[in-house]
Amino acid sequence: MKSTRLLLVLFFLCTITQAQKTDQKLTARIQQLISGFKGDIGVYVKNLKTGKIVAINADTVFPTASMVKVPILVGIMDKLRTKELTYHKELIYKDSLLYAGVDILGSYKNNEKVELSKVLMLMLTTSDNTASLWLQSLAGGGTRINQLMDSLGFVHTRVNSRTPGRESNRSIYGWGQTTPREMATLLERIYKKEIFDDSSCIAMMRMLGRNYWDEEGLSQIPPTIEVFSKNGAVNASRSEVMLVNAPHHPYVFCIITKNNKDQSWGAGNEAWELSRKLSKLLWQYFEPKIQ
Repeated sequence: MKSTRLLLVLFFLCTITQAQKTDQKLTARIQQLISGFKGDIGVYVKNLKTGKIVAINADTVFPTASMVKVPILVGIMDKLRTKELTYHKELIYKDSLLYAGVDILGSYKNNEKVELSKVLMLMLTTSDNTASLWLQSLAGGGTRINQLMDSLGFVHTRVNSRTPGRESNRSIYGWGQTTPREMATLLERIYKKEIFDDSSCIAMMRMLGRNYWDEEGLSQIPPTIEVFSKNGAVNASRSEVMLVNAPHHPYVFCIITKNNKDQSWGAGNEAWELSRKLSKLLWQYFEPKIQ
């Protein structure tokens, strides 16, 4: 009987704590915004000053698409900090590395030289897939990156492509998988310098602050505000994670969709429109005096 009462008390306390952490007003506004979306959607938002959150399907597993390049970045930073790689290491590009598409690195000639730092820039700034798959290999492969994610407490964030034993996951989620909460928390921990060491996090923030793909959520943030971000897109899934270093209430959010009915690639795509609307709502909510 006593153990049952103790469990009930603990459950009650946990419920109260969760309610205190949740921004009920913002949750209601976001639920209204995403209502009617033709697909599955997850959203996680955290005010980094107050700790208040919004979590809507935030622990559901979604495809990462190109957001997988953030875990790959962490894998490379691990090699840099252990001196297995150096930031300006000269690499030799080979035609065998080509991932067919419109990537910049894929236009390089066989045996052309390129620094590791530039390959990192291409992965994170232009989302170059050839560069990213090369870096995944240099980081030790998907298995090593997944071990790192697990050691950092991320139980759902995984690389699937070209990773032994992940074939069934790849058939469902593609290159990688994550949850809105985990991907946002990964950026938060980099921002708070909690991954490896201060210098590693500072380097990652600099690289994550140079996103070429700025027409969705990023487009709603004033250009004078520092933002660390990565987005992803495949036919039936669109995603974006952003940490906005706002002057009064810095915040992080991640929006991911899957099973999208609208699989178009124009600016009016339903998921991209929603990402812009959510980003605008959050900026106006957290920084109402700066418009």
